[in-house]
Amino acid sequence: MIKVNGVEVDIAGKTVTEYLATTNYDPKRIAVERNGDIVFKSQYDVTVLEEGDSLEIVSFVGGG
Repeated sequence: MIKVNGVEVDIAGKTVTEYLATTNYDPKRIAVERNGDIVFKSQYDVTVLEEGDSLEIVSFVGGG
């Protein structure tokens, strides 16, 4: 199991890109942190999520 924003999800073995494709997150407007380290957008395709990982996904909201 992987913790995503504090919720356990069964996505071990998937890449960040594969996981994001199953969500409503806009990859252009988020930041992803894996186990305390920022995952650069260029690494989403090759970052494989492993059992016990912790992801934090933050969406950027514009306004004025």
